[in-house]
Amino acid sequence: MRDEVVSVEASGETVGEAKWAALRELERLLPSLDRSAVEFVVVSEGERGLLGVGHTPAKVVASAPAPDSHETSHSDAAESARAFVERVAAAIGASVSTAVVESDDGITVTCSGRDLGLVIGKHGQTIDAIQYLANALARAEGSETAVTVDAAGYRARRAGTLAAIARRAAQRAAATGLRVELEPMTAVERKIVHEELKDDPDVDTVSDGAEPNRYVVVIPRRPLD
Repeated sequence: MRDEVVSVEASGETVGEAKWAALRELERLLPSLDRSAVEFVVVSEGERGLLGVGHTPAKVVASAPAPDSHETSHSDAAESARAFVERVAAAIGASVSTAVVESDDGITVTCSGRDLGLVIGKHGQTIDAIQYLANALARAEGSETAVTVDAAGYRARRAGTLAAIARRAAQRAAATGLRVELEPMTAVERKIVHEELKDDPDVDTVSDGAEPNRYVVVIPRRPLD
């Protein structure tokens, strides 16, 4: 029997807010979470810049034991997804542990350990590729359940960052009347930006460029004269 630990990183205006955000993410990943078993490590207490400028958020890492695999039964699809992620991690030289959770939203395989940078890759390209292949494998095995591959809360953190980037780009495009080109992103990340701005009355979004350098362009609907 192996001990499994699920870890997530979260940020907030204060250490308390960061801990609360991390706890919510753990509860999403581990529905039967025992809050008393959660351990927190403060990465940064944050700093409030002069007159509110240059504020650095507080960051914490929260860890909790995952349900024992001998006590929690998973579907064949979930175990297959976990085994695939572990094989890929080992193949790229990443020493990680994995935990799998099944919910109405699908299967989530979460990686924890010291080599998460290898699993995530530049701009999330590696983890997105692993997730794509995990879903392709699931379909090949006859499963229609979506598989999400995460690494210590990376998905939630990156989604928050991309949403903020999208909003700033939209404000800039609307204010200047000029197109704003964002940095190259994976298909998963571009979708987050498109979804964030789809209801914005002032801008439209399109994807441009060729993989792996495809990016989102934010276009003002009413260019300035």
